[in-house]
Amino acid sequence: MYVTEALGKLASYREPPISMAVTYLRKPTLGPISHPPWLVRPGVKPPMVCHCSVEAKPIGEEVFSVTSSSKYDVDYLGESTKGDLNVKLDQLESFGVDSQTTLEGPIEEVARMEAQEAEDLLEDLGIPDPFSCRHSDRGIFCTRTLNLRSISAIGYDMDYTLMHYNVMAWEGRAYDYCMENLKNVGFPVDGLSFDQDLVIRGLVIDKEKGNLVKADRFGYVKRAMHGTTMLSTRAVSEMYGRELVDLRKESRWEFLNTLFSVSEAVAYMQMVDRLDDGAIAAELGPLDYKGLYKAVGKALFRAHVEGQLKSEIMSKPELFVEPDPELPLALLDQKEAGKKLLLITNSDYHYTDKMMQHSFNRFLPNDIGWRELFDMVIVSARKPEFFQMSHPLYEVVTGEGLMKPCFKAQTGGLYSGGSAQMVENSLNIHGDEILYVGDHIYTDVSQSKVHLRWRTALICRELEEEYRALIQSMDHRLTLIELINQKEVVGDLFNQLRLALQRRMKGRPAQTLAATNMDDQELTESMQKLLIVMRRLDQKIAPMLEADGEHFNKRWGFLSRAGLWDKSHLMRQIEKYADIYTSRVSNFLQYTPFMYFRSQEQTLAHDSHPSYHSHLNGSDVANKRKCSS
Repeated sequence: MYVTEALGKLASYREPPISMAVTYLRKPTLGPISHPPWLVRPGVKPPMVCHCSVEAKPIGEEVFSVTSSSKYDVDYLGESTKGDLNVKLDQLESFGVDSQTTLEGPIEEVARMEAQEAEDLLEDLGIPDPFSCRHSDRGIFCTRTLNLRSISAIGYDMDYTLMHYNVMAWEGRAYDYCMENLKNVGFPVDGLSFDQDLVIRGLVIDKEKGNLVKADRFGYVKRAMHGTTMLSTRAVSEMYGRELVDLRKESRWEFLNTLFSVSEAVAYMQMVDRLDDGAIAAELGPLDYKGLYKAVGKALFRAHVEGQLKSEIMSKPELFVEPDPELPLALLDQKEAGKKLLLITNSDYHYTDKMMQHSFNRFLPNDIGWRELFDMVIVSARKPEFFQMSHPLYEVVTGEGLMKPCFKAQTGGLYSGGSAQMVENSLNIHGDEILYVGDHIYTDVSQSKVHLRWRTALICRELEEEYRALIQSMDHRLTLIELINQKEVVGDLFNQLRLALQRRMKGRPAQTLAATNMDDQELTESMQKLLIVMRRLDQKIAPMLEADGEHFNKRWGFLSRAGLWDKSHLMRQIEKYADIYTSRVSNFLQYTPFMYFRSQEQTLAHDSHPSYHSHLNGSDVANKRKCSS
């Protein structure tokens, strides 16, 4: 078959950047290679590595062509074909492939055979297929179709994106500095300590009421906490039953966009308790919940601005940063594929350089330094304003961070300030040719998409824990759904009998002749029995619903869900602004820099026919693929 023959003959060759369009023909010898445990699947043969001879003959330009930015088209999903690799059919014979016989027959049959042979070859090579990667805690999940081949530049945020901090260590120290600053101005903080599990990303602070709430995708509040005390379902209904969370009303609502919000939220909710207890001295002035929030925010801001926190982290980065040896290699693949890599961070130069050296240099081959990975580095970027307006641009010209004014950025440069539009003009790359990767829904993802139409990727490390928690909760959720379905059936019968009784009392016939002929005692006893069953079911269901998601967080449940059926407000923001999302940048290593991410079909409330669901769920093809992986 065409694809398999070509892959088989090319499997032992490594491609340099697509922009070079050069491949080398080598005589391969295969041997085992070590592989990260999370990439190894049960029953899959160990991966092989090619040890190629030094003799090389360039063949890429003769056999392949790359779709240029001036000749690209748009495919049937609306994605640019720029960067696609094309076969020169007249050169297939050089591989011993007969294009006429290879392409004969109905394409459905050809594709079916090629897909199976491609899966077999992937297994022989020890490479997980993208479908199995998708169904793992390290998958990359797609909300809007994205063709990586058409991406010319990839920009990265640094904090909680290119490097992941130990939340307990980093946010715990931020909390300590915040509370120390509060104590210095007279706030009672004795006896308080950092509780990482008190809050999760995606919650919303209600600054008017001193509450922390979890909303669904529509903005309805599903769970709430006043101070550090969770509110009952009834209290939540009474307090928020007639209003929605509206993030546009910034004077009231504060969305926890990132893990950097954890320390602030914990400190604020604890201080709400102190305010309610009357423990805050009158000398601090009449404080309401809004004023208290400002005081906590000011104390935390001082902790960041005064530099003590970052100085402590820079002195012992190993205590705060969780190393990821695979991450630099993922970026190296992208760079070698011809992508221009950008680092755009709000952190200053000294902190950026120190942390990137610690996180990258020891994992890069051939003594490559982190700076060599990036075509442009921008520190002190002042996001989100970086995406919204222009600021003066400075070039960092010495290792000590000395800067000079600059009017135009150049490839390979190190800069401070500037704007996203300046980056586009310098690289001559615009809009959807750029993918930006960050952890902050608003600062990184929303603003780069809204103002510039960049493609976007969100990094959310908690996805790994949630994925595992969902698997752990599977039996609990299946039991809960079964009980709810049983109550629905029992409830449907009760409602029909109730309507029959109502019509009987008005002297009218019931819905059917059989219902009309039921005697009064049988009708009444049936309704009584069904009521008892439903109340007992409610007593069973209610605590199970409350406990749903407790494997992720006992107070708030799952990150991406609000209740059993619906998505959280955070998940709605992710779907709206992030084209893809994943737990860490190194997950790109599971894929290739040429991956075509295709969004999954979204079911609707009226997609109820069983056979339609069967096709949607891919039970005929995709499930077989999942099972085999």
